[in-house]
Amino acid sequence: MTNETWAQARQELIKRVGKNNYVTWIEPLKLALLADGVARFEVPTIFFGDWVQRNYADHIRSQLASAGAAVDRVEFALGSPAAEAPAPAKAQARPARSRSAADDDLPGAPLDSRFTFDSFVVGKSNELAHAASRRVAEGGPVTFNPLFLYGGVGLGKTHLMHAIAHELQARRPELRVLYLSAEQFMYRFVQALRERQIMDFKEMFRSVDVLMVDDVQFVAGKDSTQEEFFHTFNALVDQNKQIVISADRAPGEIKDLEERIKSRLQCGLVVDLHPTDYELRLGILQQKVEFYRSQYRGLVIADGVLEFLAHRITTNVRVLEGALTRLFAFASLVGREITLELTQDCLADILRSSDRKLTIEEIQRKVAEHYNIRLSDMIGPKRLRSIARPRQVAMYLSKQLTPRSLPEIGRRFGGRDHTTIIHGVRKIEELMAIDSQLADDLQLLRRLLQG
Repeated sequence: MTNETWAQARQELIKRVGKNNYVTWIEPLKLALLADGVARFEVPTIFFGDWVQRNYADHIRSQLASAGAAVDRVEFALGSPAAEAPAPAKAQARPARSRSAADDDLPGAPLDSRFTFDSFVVGKSNELAHAASRRVAEGGPVTFNPLFLYGGVGLGKTHLMHAIAHELQARRPELRVLYLSAEQFMYRFVQALRERQIMDFKEMFRSVDVLMVDDVQFVAGKDSTQEEFFHTFNALVDQNKQIVISADRAPGEIKDLEERIKSRLQCGLVVDLHPTDYELRLGILQQKVEFYRSQYRGLVIADGVLEFLAHRITTNVRVLEGALTRLFAFASLVGREITLELTQDCLADILRSSDRKLTIEEIQRKVAEHYNIRLSDMIGPKRLRSIARPRQVAMYLSKQLTPRSLPEIGRRFGGRDHTTIIHGVRKIEELMAIDSQLADDLQLLRRLLQG
């Protein structure tokens, strides 16, 4: 009767927690005791039991009760046999420590079903990142390790990370793929330290085939977490396991990140996702419109609206997509055609905000690209004229096109003093009057940055 009760409860748990969570966290449980209001399960590791206790114990208790078992408490133990354990469980009873952590899946962040390669719009600014991500997602031999994706907010880093994970799950379901944020890695590490389960943490995180860590800049300055991340990274690389990392800037530009970690991150393929250009933004809008037309049937969008949005909202893709979502919802509610006038009224706050959102980082990237120098040299200490002049151009444009103070601009240029920024700005102002090539460069850069 015990087995039948648990079997019935499991069928409902699949519906409650979803198939992936069920396979990861419920299926490995071995029911050892169901008596006197207690349901006791054998688990493979302490970490595993604690995770299930925190996240699924209430679900298990509720479904056992629905199946006719009076359960007040759910317990988890390391392979401890019990008096009423079914025969198969007794036959398999053994210390769970002898079982490899590789037999268990890992607690990762949920994947967004919308973020696939099919829904990713490719343009000049992200084509290398897309191609590299596709290569990793094939699940073949590791060719570059790690793959490091970096760029500003809303440029597609997380989308590509999710797309890689989705594709790997489809192509190579036998692989253990773990995707999580750097903050989640840090939280679980600290929790393992507090609960004296660090060996379980190490065992589980080093048993993966593909480790994907988003926003790795958040481990900077956290000494113990950096130490564990470094050792986990090394252990996986030594096993030829794939690692994919994302951050908001290049490894060498992440402040307070240990030099040995920067060096390790730079040993693979480091790819920059540039700010979107007009053509890419328009392509993203056109793709979204096709989706929204299926949701809001009968709505009409006038010519020129998408082009207007692609020109005006240049900050990041999230803002662009959010604006289109609001626009379609508003037009649907009021029953009007989406005209340019309606767009300007509905999105007035976003359009105002977008007008003043040009960042120093965007200026630095665009100037570095124009003069064919590395971004790291732009903010680094080198004083060669081929680097110093573009740096001064970027300083000048940062002063002209952003509301940032001179000390803040100095901090973004490798921690330089505000007097250095003043000198750079004045130098460019002097040269503009006598150097027609420089004047042309500035005019072009302004148009590219404000277009």
